[in-house]
Amino acid sequence: MARGIQVGDKAPDFTLPSQSGAPVRLYHRLGERVVVLYFYPKDETRGCTAQACAFRDSHEVFTDAGAEVIGVSSDSVGKHAAFAARHNLPFTLLSDEKGRVRKEYGVPAVLGIVPGRVTYVIDRQGTVRHVFNSLTNTGQHVNEALDVVRGIQTEDPA
Repeated sequence: MARGIQVGDKAPDFTLPSQSGAPVRLYHRLGERVVVLYFYPKDETRGCTAQACAFRDSHEVFTDAGAEVIGVSSDSVGKHAAFAARHNLPFTLLSDEKGRVRKEYGVPAVLGIVPGRVTYVIDRQGTVRHVFNSLTNTGQHVNEALDVVRGIQTEDPA
């Protein structure tokens, strides 16, 4: 899928292991909650740590707004577990070691080598409502996602 997933597309379903090793299926998380799915390059790098901590610091706000945050990178389950523990991350991190899901979503690589940083907001019906792609503006991922989640909540207070 060269063009990547866009607003209005159905989010591709997938199952990946979380930092605890338990399998997580996207479509099992939808329905009750909006999912903020963010792809990031690598655990423990400056930008990725800043982004994860920004999502952590806003976790309660996302939860109150009816959303669940899920981070995805190609790091192993063990690396995710250490990253989540070190930074007290209260949300799920998924291990996409082969990059299959990243590819399915069409997340671009910067300069062809650095995995991109893209955030998707997926509504309860599995429709992508927002896509934000920026490798450097980590805080904007959190702010934009929260704005969209709040907008979805006001239109569908289920």
